[in-house]
Amino acid sequence: MPTISINGENKNFSGDPDMPLLWFVRDGLNLTGTKFGCGAGVCGACTVHVDGVAVRSCQTTVGQALGKTVTTIEGLSTTGDHPVQRAWRQLNVPQCGFCQAGQIMQAAALIAKNPDPSDAQIVEVMDGNICRCGCYQRIHEAIRLAAGGV
Repeated sequence: MPTISINGENKNFSGDPDMPLLWFVRDGLNLTGTKFGCGAGVCGACTVHVDGVAVRSCQTTVGQALGKTVTTIEGLSTTGDHPVQRAWRQLNVPQCGFCQAGQIMQAAALIAKNPDPSDAQIVEVMDGNICRCGCYQRIHEAIRLAAGGV
């Protein structure tokens, strides 16, 4: 049976490999921190890491993730102490919070790849993550704070 490593645990998958990874994570594994937003890969609410790269899980199939390492918001830090998560709390970033798991996952991938991103790089990488509450300034500030704490 094919397996996927999700948050450090191998998970068996016997369904349709064309199923969006989002549905396997949420419905199959009950990891509901990853949110369904638009279903078209443009809002970023469903962002997870596949082999360390931020991807939209609504547009990534389980078949594409087989044999790879997937990290969801629940697996980013089991204690919630990833530098991005700490910065989010310190600056009280979210209002409604719906998009925040995707925002955090996108920011964490950015910082892992580029520990000291410029303001322009932050804007470029975060551009595809939509916050309906308009918390972009606080999100940006939290990423700068987290980058300084990595």
